[in-house]
Amino acid sequence: MDDKARYEGYWKANIRLITILLGVWALVSYVFGIILAPVLNGITLGALPLGFWFAQQGSMIVFVILIFVYCKLMDGVDKEYDVNE
Repeated sequence: MDDKARYEGYWKANIRLITILLGVWALVSYVFGIILAPVLNGITLGALPLGFWFAQQGSMIVFVILIFVYCKLMDGVDKEYDVNE
C-alpha cells in the first residue's frame, strides 16, 4: 500500500468514526433531550423526569463518554494504519 492510499484510508476511517460518534451524541442530546422529552418525562430518574435529565445532564455525560470511546477506537485505527506513537 503506497503512502497516499494509506493516508486516505486513515482519514476516511477517522471521519467515519467521528460521524458515527457525533450521530450518537445528536441522538442523545437532540432526539432524547428535545423531541422525545415529553414522552420521557413520564419516567423519573431519582426525583427528575427522564426527559429533563437527558436535556440537562445526559447529553454532557454521553459526550464525555464518547470522548473516551473515540480515544480507544482511534488507538485501534492508528495501529491498523501504522501511525501509532
